[in-house]
Amino acid sequence: MPGKEMSQMDGSRLLYRLDDVSRAFRVGSQEVRAVDAISLDIDRGEFVAIQGPSGSGKSTLLQLLGALDKPTGGSLSFDGRELTDLSEGDLTKVRSREIGFIFQSFNLIPTLTAEENVELAMVPMGSGRAVRRARGAELLEQVGLVSRAKHLPSRLSGGEQQRVAIARALANEPHVLLADEPTGNLDSQTADEVVAVLARLSAERDVTVIIVTHAEEVAARATRRLRMRDGKLLDQPAPSMS
Repeated sequence: MPGKEMSQMDGSRLLYRLDDVSRAFRVGSQEVRAVDAISLDIDRGEFVAIQGPSGSGKSTLLQLLGALDKPTGGSLSFDGRELTDLSEGDLTKVRSREIGFIFQSFNLIPTLTAEENVELAMVPMGSGRAVRRARGAELLEQVGLVSRAKHLPSRLSGGEQQRVAIARALANEPHVLLADEPTGNLDSQTADEVVAVLARLSAERDVTVIIVTHAEEVAARATRRLRMRDGKLLDQPAPSMS
């Protein structure tokens, strides 16, 4: 992929570039712009929080960043490639290999252990069983759950389940973790522990972390905060790591 090679060769820290990106939906006879003409750069290794009231467009923006949806206007590039130009097959590869997703409801498979949930993410990549087992153990250790590797989700606390979900999201060494209200089902102390894990992983692994959150205390842990309302960014701060 030429764009990816170029971004690596020139040493650029830029991961995302959005130029006048919009996502419009038709509701009856009206057009609703969930994302409205956003221009934004996000660098590698940034820890970004996106805040805003319900209906502000932040989850739609996260879907665009995750290549789960395409803009109806503007340009969105990821690691030097224009996402709007990629085929569905190439977008699937980007999502599975370069983007990790973390959800509010954990989305663990209840009949699989913690280690099996993490290892399952590596199966589409063709990794052998021994490689999956070793990598899964390494990731669970990084999120502080190596002693709980054999436990089913039902025997884990909410915070532990979310840490398994983080390990699973990291399984294929993505460039970015996209988290949609990852602490929404957790108490404040557990939420703080989960966000601390994300902040540490971002710093240590140079992984970009982008969190959509309503929680002020979660957003305060990010190195950069973006606020949305009515599909627009209220401010356009420069990347913190240029």
